[in-house]
Amino acid sequence: MKRLLALLAASWMAVAGLNAQYRNPVQDLEDSETVRAFKEHVATLSAAQMEGRKAGSEGEKMAADYLEAQLKSYGIDILSSGAEFKVAGADTLTSRNVVGFLQGWDKAQNGRYIVIGARMDNLGMDTYTQDGVRLNRIYYGANGNASGMAMLLELARKLSYSRTLLRRSVLFVGFGASAQTFAGSWYFLNRSFAADADKIDAMVNLDMLGTIGNGFYAFTSGNEDLNTVVKTLQGELLPVQASLTNHQPYPGDHVAFYDKEIPSILFTTGRYPEHNTNRDTYSIVDFEGMEKELEYIYSYVQALCNGQKPLFRNSDAVESGNRAAEVYAYSDVDVKPQFLNSSDPRTFMERWVYPYLKYPKYAADNGIQGRVLVEFVVDEKGEVKDVKVVRGIHTSLDDEALRVVSASPKWRPGRLQGKKVKVALTVSVEFRLDKGKGKFGINGTTIN
Repeated sequence: MKRLLALLAASWMAVAGLNAQYRNPVQDLEDSETVRAFKEHVATLSAAQMEGRKAGSEGEKMAADYLEAQLKSYGIDILSSGAEFKVAGADTLTSRNVVGFLQGWDKAQNGRYIVIGARMDNLGMDTYTQDGVRLNRIYYGANGNASGMAMLLELARKLSYSRTLLRRSVLFVGFGASAQTFAGSWYFLNRSFAADADKIDAMVNLDMLGTIGNGFYAFTSGNEDLNTVVKTLQGELLPVQASLTNHQPYPGDHVAFYDKEIPSILFTTGRYPEHNTNRDTYSIVDFEGMEKELEYIYSYVQALCNGQKPLFRNSDAVESGNRAAEVYAYSDVDVKPQFLNSSDPRTFMERWVYPYLKYPKYAADNGIQGRVLVEFVVDEKGEVKDVKVVRGIHTSLDDEALRVVSASPKWRPGRLQGKKVKVALTVSVEFRLDKGKGKFGINGTTIN
């Protein structure tokens, strides 16, 4: 605890501009609360006192203490699975993971987990000679990966505030000894959490998120279900959109989850000129850009917590009874499915969904509102099939949206090269409250 207090005191010195590594003031009067928090996290975790957070070092331990203290302050429970572990090699080192837990509200699904992870360690420090003098060189790791840890913390804060909207439970993991060996993620999956690893439905890795000017990327190893969530969010009014990439921007802890056949997604802004150098300092981080990314990742994690379990491979869909690969996206067919002679899904919303939708009394009484994303398939006969919630709000609203969409009259089926085919659509069913009365909106209808 003394080390942690000393570290926090050091971070306040950095805020005051007394630390020579910072070229810009840490805080600005116009900063939002989120930007201020990002700046404090990154300034603390990349401070010189951390000495580059080398795996097994005192600096990595201080970073772990900071993560744990912040997660606790945000209402996240700390699990005992965050025990120390040893990494054998030329020099055996001791590292640790920090594991936080946020329980979902749905008793039927809160025994399943979404893991949100970020590596804690960096390259540490070395020495070099200049004009005959031996000097220390610190690899501060502000973007790699203090930015990812800061994102994990602020994501934990937002999800903690909205915990009553999460069906699955969430694990927040700071991985130790990750930068070179990925030992933390291996230990988590094969030792400390091994008994429940099969209950992890998906993993989100946050690594190097502070240089949005280079782009904002999502890498899923080609997972169809994770890609579908990215494509669904393209219809949302978010401050930034992630670009799907087929090339892994950077290896990370998601690889260990992929090896366990757990669907995994990496969010990153990619490599940057200062990567793995002592120039990776607070001054290169775009905190306003990180705030935009936070809104996107928050929406993505909500979709994972409330939607159907992502499948690891397409063949699993056939085995589990989900829709098969011959279902086509709305944009891929020559003739779109039509409802009442209209291929515009807004007609379906205006003429069917909203006229028959009823605002659930429980939701109205408790002020629950928002948009439920519903996916369904119009088959070759024009019947609506395989209706499911992609991103939900609350079971009362989700069930009502499912009820009305599932009861849809027949459509005119879509066609590809003259042949009737199955076509998938996603619509946004909006529930909103106005002076205590439930109303429904037409804005935000989205299509895959």
